[in-house]
Amino acid sequence: MNQSPVISASHLDLTFQTNDGPVHALRDVSLDIGKGEFVSFIGPSGCGKTTFLRCIAGLEAPTGGTLTVNGLTPDAARRSRAYGYVFQAAGLYPWRTIGGNIRLPLEIMGFSKEEQAERVKRTLELVDLAGFEKKFPWQLSGGMQQRASIARALAFDADLLLMDEPFGALDEIVRDHLNEELLKLWDRTGKTIGFVTHSIPEAVYLSTKIVVMSPRPGRITDVIESTLPRERPLDIRDSAEFIAIAHRVRDGLRAGHIDD
Repeated sequence: MNQSPVISASHLDLTFQTNDGPVHALRDVSLDIGKGEFVSFIGPSGCGKTTFLRCIAGLEAPTGGTLTVNGLTPDAARRSRAYGYVFQAAGLYPWRTIGGNIRLPLEIMGFSKEEQAERVKRTLELVDLAGFEKKFPWQLSGGMQQRASIARALAFDADLLLMDEPFGALDEIVRDHLNEELLKLWDRTGKTIGFVTHSIPEAVYLSTKIVVMSPRPGRITDVIESTLPRERPLDIRDSAEFIAIAHRVRDGLRAGHIDD
């Protein structure tokens, strides 16, 4: 028997009211995301990728349709701490050590000092930052800061991880390395991941499912189930299978522009 989807959107709409009139950010978005899937959202700037992620997180309120997270409303799921959220910028507090930044949500949630220490240690090991607990953010590279941000999102062990272009500002070499590390992390933890990106190679390399979105109003133009194996060395990007999926993503992006 199939499990209920972790995320289920049906005919979702979101319209922002502005001084210049209504802005249709999302229109008729329907999508199910199953437990343990790695789902990337790709599309041009302003297509609603981040808006949809924020709806899942209960940070924006849809104006039509339905959306559930673990069978709950997004707001109820947010209050039950159903997800960790990683933003485009690491967003670490400069006056707190790396360990202190990771501990922050645990302090807010009332974990004991012993439990906080154990979780900080475990998540630092998960993101390959063991030994950096007492460092401050300014002492770490950009890539290391993003790994610390991921550790903070993992610290309270939510099953769902939402990531909004976390590697977009990093150079290609660092980005490749963090893509590899994120796949290993996903494999070890079994989490469900929603990932926003502008990069076709990144979306194809990371995902079990790629959701292609059109320019505003954000609609889904294609949902591509990846046929790549779960084990993915970086050089899989040179394979015919990878290139074929990338072409389909590119065609979906092009079709979204033409339909618009």
